[in-house]
Amino acid sequence: MIKVGDLVIVERKGLIVTPALESGIKGGTFTVVTKSRSGFPSVSTVQADSAYLALRKFKIGAVLNVSFMSESGFAFTMYARNGKKVQISEEIARELRVGDINDGSEMNKTSLYSQEQYRAVNSSSWASKVFVVNEEKAVA
Repeated sequence: MIKVGDLVIVERKGLIVTPALESGIKGGTFTVVTKSRSGFPSVSTVQADSAYLALRKFKIGAVLNVSFMSESGFAFTMYARNGKKVQISEEIARELRVGDINDGSEMNKTSLYSQEQYRAVNSSSWASKVFVVNEEKAVA
């Protein structure tokens, strides 16, 4: 298990968590590549307040890549999926929820799905975060 700031990451094959950008992302333009039903990639440019919100604008199982476009024109990969292998940035990892992975799409077949990861952060529902420790709620 690895702790990076407030993130708790259970090491597993096929998962790469990339460091956050030093300047941080306050929103902007994101390029999102999705796979269509016919299997061909489709590229979209979206405005969003965060990389996670850019990812959520699409069916998550169909998203292959999310890149942040800087003001100077450089693209920074925030999320990339190739089969079961996933590269995810700290920004998206902080916001990713169990329901995003277990929604029945392709995500539960990737390296993001891990019962050990869910236990490590006290996940108890689909609204629980995947990489940030969730507070245990007292039962009344």
